[in-house]
Order: sequence, then structure tokens, then C-alpha cells
Amino acid sequence: MEVRNCKGCGRLFNYSAGTPLCPACMRELEDKFHEVKQYIYDNPGASINQVAEENEVSIQQLKRWVREERLEFSADSAVGLECEGCGKIIRTGRYCGLCKDKLATSLGSAYKAEAPVTSSMNSMKDGAKMRFFEK
Repeated sequence: MEVRNCKGCGRLFNYSAGTPLCPACMRELEDKFHEVKQYIYDNPGASINQVAEENEVSIQQLKRWVREERLEFSADSAVGLECEGCGKIIRTGRYCGLCKDKLATSLGSAYKAEAPVTSSMNSMKDGAKMRFFEK
């Protein structure tokens, strides 16, 4: 494990992976997420600026939650994010449906590539045997 300073409070903590926040700051962030989620549920037409101001959360954090697919803009919302593949406006995630399908297809075809041919033990010639040197 690695010891790091928390990005939220500056305290030292044992860092393993993910966001460099101590457990206390991670709990606070999760509590804030649930508050934001409830606020959006109660006020579905709220803009991203309004949500950020009312819940004292940065717009960057809200966008991060949307990119992680933890939050989603409503269908009638004018707010959206750009697809990282084609630039189309999307409501949640990093890629639109078409770009996700393209990525899945290209990854799937990479796995279906033929494996290199290796020689088996049965096809070895008689001369290819293990030899030992005597002392």
C-alpha cells in the first residue's frame, strides 16, 4: 500500500486505488451524492447550475457522476455531455450507443483473432530430446 495525502482534507491515509480521498472524505462525497440524487428526483427540471448551487457541489463533480453513469440528464433537459467518440450530445456515460457498439465490435473481433500456431510435444523429431551432462 502507498501512503498519500487526501485531496479533500490533506490528511495522510493508506491509498490502494481509485480516487485519492481518505475514507472520511469518501463517506462525505457519497452522502453528498445521495443528497444530489434526491434533489434531482424531487426537481427533475433543475439545471446543472441550479443543482450545483443548491447542493454545494461543483459542476465538475456533477459531470464526473454523469460520466460514471451514476446520474443521468432527463430526456427533456437541454443539458447534456458530448460523446467522446463522435461528439453527439448524450445524457449519461462517455459514449453514445453507436460508439459503444463500435467499441464492443472492435474488442470482440480482437478476441476472435486466430491464436498463433505452436508446435506440440507429439510433433517433435526424435533428435529433439532433453540431454543431461554427466559430472
